[in-house]
Amino acid sequence: MEVALAAASGLLVLAAAAPSPAHAGLFGKKKPAEDFTAVRPAPLPLPVPVVAPANGAIFQVSGGYAALHEGWRARRVGDPLTIVLVERTAASKTANSKLDSSGGASITPPATGPLNLFTSTDVSASGNRNFKGGGSADQANSLSGEVSVTVAEVYPNGTMLVQGQKRVTLNRGDEFVRIKGIVRFADVDLDNRVPSTRVADAQISYTGKGDVARASRQGWLSRFFSVVSPF
Repeated sequence: MEVALAAASGLLVLAAAAPSPAHAGLFGKKKPAEDFTAVRPAPLPLPVPVVAPANGAIFQVSGGYAALHEGWRARRVGDPLTIVLVERTAASKTANSKLDSSGGASITPPATGPLNLFTSTDVSASGNRNFKGGGSADQANSLSGEVSVTVAEVYPNGTMLVQGQKRVTLNRGDEFVRIKGIVRFADVDLDNRVPSTRVADAQISYTGKGDVARASRQGWLSRFFSVVSPF
């Protein structure tokens, strides 16, 4: 009996000493945060290779190659480009329903004879049912501005993954504008700008951190009772 208790206590000590995962929370595992950090191009090898002297040709392999219709558009890992935020959506929904039904039944008993045991009002029945419901929902959002991002990955079908963020530090907190998504080479204009409506699988977030952001959120005890409340 003492050996079993000692073994159990040893397991409890080991379980308490084992470090918990960083993403574990009170209500389960948290989803890892999305990565919006800027991607930098690969550094040049050291020592820098000696550039071959120009041989008089217009096309020089050592200077890189870009087609005439591409110019200086971003198309390689680490190249910066600008996403123009032109998000504007609106949605509205209305639903109404109405239901009415009624029914009745009656039996007329004989007025004379041995079966005259009760009156006609004793054998009549009727019912009525009605329902009326309605609901509506409206939602709209608007986001404008510009965010410069970098190319994170380049795919062979003429698309690339871009990601980046803008951090603005104010007096009592920070503001973050983050964006991530897929962009086509053809949608990048001559000024290296792409409208956000052309970004596929776009993940756009505008969040804050600091005193102002904390003041606009519920406290942890209020959030707990909001979760466990059955009403």
